[in-house]
Amino acid sequence: MLKPIALAVSTILGTAGGAIACPDYNAAPQASYQATGQQLYTPRAFDVVAGGSNYIWDCPNVRPGSDTGAGYFPTAPDFSFQLSNMNPYRLELRVVSECDAALLINTASANWYYDDDDNGNLDPKITLTRPANGRVDIWIGTYDGEFCNARLELETFDR
Repeated sequence: MLKPIALAVSTILGTAGGAIACPDYNAAPQASYQATGQQLYTPRAFDVVAGGSNYIWDCPNVRPGSDTGAGYFPTAPDFSFQLSNMNPYRLELRVVSECDAALLINTASANWYYDDDDNGNLDPKITLTRPANGRVDIWIGTYDGEFCNARLELETFDR
């Protein structure tokens, strides 16, 4: 009798474990950087493979305050930036890719943002008008679950 119960519990926990695989800012990022608002006044670009296996709307921990669209993202952030001296700037994050890329960020203020096509050519762009100093985590996904080469670009502008 204990074996069937143990098997049932194991199956339930296994299923629940699969459901919690979502973008997670606690996971170690693929790459980490530090930058000031002034340094990002000159655009910086970072290569990445866009895509992931986590469908954003299956993730109750991720609720963007911006666009709401489809997207598949990795669990760990592709990038983590420790930003400082951002007060006089707005920050633009954009992706240029070989596919229909999507962008997901979690800001230093613990806000989630998502975009799919605002950069044109099926590429995403998010502009933070008043970025806070601190850690910004960034995931580069795709709208349809495919994978492709992409480039993340960060640039600040005067407010």
